[in-house]
Amino acid sequence: MQIKRLAALAGLCFFGLLGPAWAADEAAAAPVGAALCQTCHDEDDRPDISKTAHGFSADKRAPDCISCHGASPNHAKKPESMPVQPHPDRMFTKHSPLPASERSAACLSCHAKDPQRALWAGSQHDAADIACNACHKIHDNVDKVRVRATQAEVCYTCHKDIRAQMNRPSHHPVPEGKMVCSDCHNPHGSAGPKLLKRDSVNDTCYTCHAEKRGPFVHQHDPVAEDCTNCHNVHGTTIPSMLKARPPLLCQQCHTPHTAGGFGAVGGQNGVSLSATSSGKNVVNLWQGRSCLNCHTQIHGSNNPSTLNSMPQLMMR
Repeated sequence: MQIKRLAALAGLCFFGLLGPAWAADEAAAAPVGAALCQTCHDEDDRPDISKTAHGFSADKRAPDCISCHGASPNHAKKPESMPVQPHPDRMFTKHSPLPASERSAACLSCHAKDPQRALWAGSQHDAADIACNACHKIHDNVDKVRVRATQAEVCYTCHKDIRAQMNRPSHHPVPEGKMVCSDCHNPHGSAGPKLLKRDSVNDTCYTCHAEKRGPFVHQHDPVAEDCTNCHNVHGTTIPSMLKARPPLLCQQCHTPHTAGGFGAVGGQNGVSLSATSSGKNVVNLWQGRSCLNCHTQIHGSNNPSTLNSMPQLMMR
């Protein structure tokens, strides 16, 4: 009998000593941080993000769930006093109560180091209370706005007028997939107008159209000032994305003139057909055939020819 009591006492002492150790091991094995989030938000609940820079399982240097959503202790373990499980501390859904500036601040805690986002503060999108998650899908392996084939569709969500212009006959090859909005614009902020990547409209255009840069011996001032004086860069119904058809475009600045002795405006010779006009009329000379029949070097000319008495008029 005494042996049984001694054995029982020894067992109690043994398991009493091991009990705290086992409890400590269980506590150490319990998931914490983002691993705790994954116990509920598994692949069936959230898309796989392992291929993205935010997939911490792929890169341990990347931020985890808590880095963006906050510790959210009440969300991780619902208090018994609360009838419904609270939301995380920071939410990034469409109807999130968190202000756009705070949602963007969570992203900028890492991405502010990128020079492409150095001018975000005060930019047009920031001033319009547009948060990063309005365009970017963080939990998707494929972020549409970062894929050239689908980027424009994301931009068109707000910029519907640009979609209409891009569907006009004369446009930059965005619908064809040869260009995207971010080739010209930096949506995260820039020093140039309209979020252009360069400091001016012309410098942005010269990125591709270098032959129009000059300098030219004979410069066309509106061209040097701003390409959009004549062009609508997103698209028009007129060739070369012009805002109006020549000569009507040219006559917004230039007064029509006579050519070959035939007038261009009422009161000048040649406005109407006569017996000595040989069938020539101003409509043939300046309206039907356009100024560009003669003034071919409209972006600027380097013509030094002595045979052309007026090379400054943008002729060959």
